Amino acid sequence: MTTVLVYNNVTGRIERYYRSLSSPMPYTSGTILTVGEFRGSSRANIIWTDRRFMETFAAFRRYYGKIIPVGYAFKRIWEGGHGRQSQHYAGGSFDCGQVLSAAGRRALWNSARSFGRWSYVEPRSLTPTWVHFDKRLSPPACATGGYITVSYGSRGVYVLILQDALNALGYTGSGLDGIFGNRTLSALRRFQRENGLAADGICGCRSWQAITSQALGIGKTPTVID
Repeated sequence: MTTVLVYNNVTGRIERYYRSLSSPMPYTSGTILTVGEFRGSSRANIIWTDRRFMETFAAFRRYYGKIIPVGYAFKRIWEGGHGRQSQHYAGGSFDCGQVLSAAGRRALWNSARSFGRWSYVEPRSLTPTWVHFDKRLSPPACATGGYITVSYGSRGVYVLILQDALNALGYTGSGLDGIFGNRTLSALRRFQRENGLAADGICGCRSWQAITSQALGIGKTPTVID
């Protein structure tokens, strides 16, 4: 069984589901998107996303009217495979259509653009053999894009990324619950002090850059919670 953590954007709660790989993802139904498709090449036992993203994908599937072949969706940051602040680590993006013809990918890309509810649809020139679309929060902490600033009291998928990265780097105590509380605050401040950053307990641009640079693709360390 896979544990699926879902941040409910309506209630502000972190929901926990236990699903087989063949089960539908929360807030989808039938075979629109299974847990296995969403987890993709990740081997993690705990994965996450948010309600808004799942509902948007389900709505897009109805809009598109066909099966959407998913190549890559979720990864944990210590597994790597994407950029330093990729929305894949937030459980908020899809790379799709790798098995489609060029015409099929063009049609999928056009649908993603005309759908109007994705935050970002990557230009076709950057993804010639797949279609990338995602649902991200803004404004990003860095001017170049990436994750939003999180601090004490924050909840959601970006807090889960922060907790996961800190745990992987050995700054234990932050847990893996998507809630930025005292333990996450303490772990982040320790990281900041030891890496020459202002120990303000706020994960903004410089802290995100340092944490993700160190955690990206380092593998499943003994302190990873999974």
